[in-house]
Amino acid sequence: MFADENRAQHLLENINLFRLKSYLLPFRTTNSRIFKVGASFEDAYSIYKFDSELRKLICSELEKIEVSIRTRLSLAMSEETGIYWFENSDNFRDETRHHGLLSSLLIELNRSDDEAIIDFKRKYANDFPPSWMTFEVSSFGTISMMYRWLKPGLPKRKVARYYGISDTVMESWLHAIVYVRNICAHHSRLWNRKLSINALIPRNTRLPFISIPSDTKRVYFILSILLYFLQVVNPQNTLAIRVKSLFGKYPNVDPNAMGFPDNWAEESLWQ
Repeated sequence: MFADENRAQHLLENINLFRLKSYLLPFRTTNSRIFKVGASFEDAYSIYKFDSELRKLICSELEKIEVSIRTRLSLAMSEETGIYWFENSDNFRDETRHHGLLSSLLIELNRSDDEAIIDFKRKYANDFPPSWMTFEVSSFGTISMMYRWLKPGLPKRKVARYYGISDTVMESWLHAIVYVRNICAHHSRLWNRKLSINALIPRNTRLPFISIPSDTKRVYFILSILLYFLQVVNPQNTLAIRVKSLFGKYPNVDPNAMGFPDNWAEESLWQ
């Protein structure tokens, strides 16, 4: 059913039907191409808009978390092993992996048009600037892998302890964040997606977290991870308020489809 066929046609001329198709699925009867009674194109498009706003909200908060993690990793490792620690294979568990990471860093560095980087390369013969400069132009995926392949030890634990979690949980959560970041960057469906990466459940956290939901591969768990990091990075953040406001703006969106339990708003993290 179309409330406005001309508007629907305009939208379909500018939004790939393949992209919209997944938003139509909740309005179809089980294992059928037939739509439920009363379902409308506008209902599906409303969820599409909700998902778009959700991704933008996540990206705005991810920026703060990414900047913090780049900073903490560079500081912790530089204090222990020097400002060029990332070039030293002795700091990593696998020499082949380390070589690959350096290759990725070099590509990202050479691609950068940052004036400070250009000035550094003009003045010095080093392949890389110090870590605090290099990490500012590297992808967050590379940063995540840098942390993952570090040898276990005090510097690695110091980064995780800053956020009140273990280094194994930190590894897992960074990997999950990069995955969700890529979904958002490609404007892909997120709201009711079954994520292919399952972030570790922490045994202990220094700051409030959530009661573990039955399904940790849904958006609720990832949003809770982001909210946990923001307690450290930006204690005055408004993520919880904005998520609640988003649900209020789109009352046809089912939070349960995103893994939100019925009592999620009562969790101390979400208050």
